[in-house]
Amino acid sequence: MSDTLHSSKKVTTMTRRNVLVGAGIGTVLLTTGMVTTEAASAAPANAEPFGYCLNTSTIRGQKLSLIEEMEIAAKAGYSGLEPWVNELQEYANNGGSLSDLKKRATDLGLTIENAIAFADWANDDDAKRAQGVEEWQRNAEIVAAIGGRRIAAPPNAGYEIALDLRAVADRYRHILALGREIGVVPQLEMWGSSKTMSRMSELSYVLIETAQPDACGLLDAYHIYRGGSDFAGLRFFNGANLHVFHVNDYPADPPREKLSSPDRVYPGNGICPLVTMLRDLVAIGFRGMLSLELFNQEYWKQDALVVARTGLEKIRALVQQAMQSGANNR
Repeated sequence: MSDTLHSSKKVTTMTRRNVLVGAGIGTVLLTTGMVTTEAASAAPANAEPFGYCLNTSTIRGQKLSLIEEMEIAAKAGYSGLEPWVNELQEYANNGGSLSDLKKRATDLGLTIENAIAFADWANDDDAKRAQGVEEWQRNAEIVAAIGGRRIAAPPNAGYEIALDLRAVADRYRHILALGREIGVVPQLEMWGSSKTMSRMSELSYVLIETAQPDACGLLDAYHIYRGGSDFAGLRFFNGANLHVFHVNDYPADPPREKLSSPDRVYPGNGICPLVTMLRDLVAIGFRGMLSLELFNQEYWKQDALVVARTGLEKIRALVQQAMQSGANNR
């Protein structure tokens, strides 16, 4: 996510902020297997433990249509897509059929693994929260209409104001129940520069307090670092509670506290300990989707297919390194 949001009557256009998921405090619940969903079903049949997904923010600057983005993802070799809800809204507002979009994704061999949106479901203000929950439901219905499985659920109001984490858990429990009726799971997302739930330990706390079998977290390499969490905290998660993981990298400069979303670079082109991170994800049983999510304006000037392919090649090379290093350490 970038750090600004814009809206219009027809389409809500969003630029991503920063979020992620919890660690040490989560050991008891998160390692018992109490929280399970279909993460393992996303694993590819070959030797690689993960599936690969393209978040459309990675090629946003090329100003392609949603159909073109889907075609790019398929040609580049991804099996999953992570669109933004505002793209889906714009597609429908311009006369597109969501059922046709679902068929197109299927024909291209793509699953809609997750969608990105920022409904204000966790606000302390009752009226604003009610409106946010209604927006969340509308977004989830759109995602379900294209065969989507999940939707990102950051506590949006907590970006500027610190929210009580126990209250966030209660409110997350509510949208989980709504999601079961719709068939779309909200993934609790952590933003590294947020006033609320910027660290993995805080995310773990909310998931534990929620105590629901489908509660799950959406993590991001950039946000883990941006929020100041140690990557070793991943070892305290149960991989079954993580279904999509945003993969990216970041430079040594600017310093951590001044990093913003456009600073993200291709995996392997920065200082993130990605090989160790991926090895730990394998160890905790994560078998979901690695989703490439970038906002790099230099990449937006380049050919979209080249960017998508380059990102996937770099991720897979790191996965191979992680698997090899894991085998050597056994």
